[in-house]
Amino acid sequence: MKAIEVPAITGAYLFEPTPYVDERGFFCRTFDTDVVRSVGLDPDAFVQDSLSRSVRGVLRGLHLRSGAGEAKLVRCSYGKIFDVVVDLRPDSPTYRNRAVFELSGETQTSLYIPAGCAHGFQALTETADTSYRIDRPHDPAEDVTIAFDDPELAIPWPLPITSMSQRDREAPSLAEVLKHRES
Repeated sequence: MKAIEVPAITGAYLFEPTPYVDERGFFCRTFDTDVVRSVGLDPDAFVQDSLSRSVRGVLRGLHLRSGAGEAKLVRCSYGKIFDVVVDLRPDSPTYRNRAVFELSGETQTSLYIPAGCAHGFQALTETADTSYRIDRPHDPAEDVTIAFDDPELAIPWPLPITSMSQRDREAPSLAEVLKHRES
């Protein structure tokens, strides 16, 4: 497994496993504490694992946590997703940058998203399972959602949206969220 820095988002990393492939299929390590430590992250900081299953076209996000934020390690364990990260840390050199990725069950690549970044994804396959490792217990009172179609972000969602939550559909613009965070 190797760690690859994401230039567009300071502190974000892709963790690419090295699969062992034979006639049965493949085997790979999807998490390695030594590799995580090698880039300055604490592998013991993760306190919760979650899984979402989505069907093709479903959009989830853009989500963010208020307060201390929430770091995530995200992996598409089955299927394929279009994944988006937006850096909303005011002191970051990559503030307001966005980065997009295609994560899939074929590669099992994980994406580390630092606290203070918004995250969202769209399922590209009929079934897409997305696994999350989170560094804080979830507190719904700290949930923040940003409009998926905010013109300032201009995210190139690859498919027509087939479904999304009411909360995501009614999310405020990035400008509104930032204004609220500054006050």
